[in-house]
Amino acid sequence: MDAKEDDIFLLKLISKGNEQAFKLLFETYFTPLCRFVRLYVKEGTQAEEIVLEVFENVWELREILHIKVTFKAYLFQSARNRALNYIRNNEKFIWMNDMSIFNFAETDSKLEEQELLNLIEEAICSLPEKCEVVFRKSRFENLSNKEIANEMGITVKTVEAQITKALKYIKEYLGDSYSFLW
Repeated sequence: MDAKEDDIFLLKLISKGNEQAFKLLFETYFTPLCRFVRLYVKEGTQAEEIVLEVFENVWELREILHIKVTFKAYLFQSARNRALNYIRNNEKFIWMNDMSIFNFAETDSKLEEQELLNLIEEAICSLPEKCEVVFRKSRFENLSNKEIANEMGITVKTVEAQITKALKYIKEYLGDSYSFLW
């Protein structure tokens, strides 16, 4: 069984009230979701609270929850929505007379850029663990494929395959809206 089939199986058990299945799902996704939410909410404790709310919601709705995408995608989307709601509900408002100091075109551009970076990070966080590690070492630590292979005890071909897999997944994740990047 792959991760998607495992999640479907666990979700069926959870819908019947199986606490062990819920615990396993929680242990699998809690840390990656917290890392992801921290992209939006800088406080670690607040990020953890948001993720706990996501899992609490899953447990409360377990009997009627019908997921149309993968469970992993559902969790990340729920976490993103809750983080954005938190930001919206807790942001400080800028009064009109203070707004003259902003260059709105620049602000919009920076917001769009940040949103794209957040989407890319969301995609990276939802990669399989080994694939994510290889991709981060390649793109963020600037290690060569050979260095990654030596460090992780895998072949260079495996590193290349993982990077290719990651890039393909990220491209699909971003969809047509960002096809100009590729």
